[in-house]
Amino acid sequence: LFAIFAFATCGGYSGGLRLSVDCVNKTESNLSIDIAFAYPFRLHQVTFEVPTCEGKERQKLALIGDSSSSAEFFVTVAVFAFLYSLAATVVYIFFQNKYRENNRGPLIDFIVTVVFSFLWLVGSSAWAKGLSDVKVATDPKEVLLLMSACKQPSNKCMAVHSPVMSSLNTSVVFGFLNFILWAGNIWFVFKETGWHSSGQRYLSDPMEKHSSSYNQGGYNQDSYGSSSGYSQQASLGPSSDEFGQQPTGPTSFTNQI
Repeated sequence: LFAIFAFATCGGYSGGLRLSVDCVNKTESNLSIDIAFAYPFRLHQVTFEVPTCEGKERQKLALIGDSSSSAEFFVTVAVFAFLYSLAATVVYIFFQNKYRENNRGPLIDFIVTVVFSFLWLVGSSAWAKGLSDVKVATDPKEVLLLMSACKQPSNKCMAVHSPVMSSLNTSVVFGFLNFILWAGNIWFVFKETGWHSSGQRYLSDPMEKHSSSYNQGGYNQDSYGSSSGYSQQASLGPSSDEFGQQPTGPTSFTNQI
């Protein structure tokens, strides 16, 4: 959804501005000069005609700048991110066993997520700079400076309305939100990989060994104590085989111990 909002607000944009040139000779004036532009913002190809206020002659002008590379890169990243997200969702739901087989699915998913996070950061930054250039190039005050008729104080040049850039601003916001979203997903995808599980085993094995050795040592110590005590008692008491007779007397040395 975030990717759809990103490329829809940028790739589907079309806007324009309107200027008016009021010459001293009213018949030469043009009070409604419409200049339209749209994605991919090749502004140098947007041409329009304005009066020169010197007879019926017309001056053909074009906007300045070309932000098509950054805009097209941004939209391309958004479209491919949408397609990959859609494919990954299908795999997560219907092909979970194949996704976890041989750990290939999580590893590929992890690498692709890292790549898309980087592309979102680069694409959003580039498009933010490109949008700034578009705003400057389509500013009515900057466009009026291109007209020779507006350089004469006797003529009146005005901006009727400026282009609305709210959707383009939204596209930049969604671009950076997509970067945050994909960068945050790196951790969740990493948890599915074998690297994370192997790291957990590495941390748990020394603890298991320590606990097992502790239990084994306690068990051996108890057994050793009991066996030694038993053998000590057996060795201190005289036996019938050693003296050839049963011990006599009210108490034996063994019983005293």
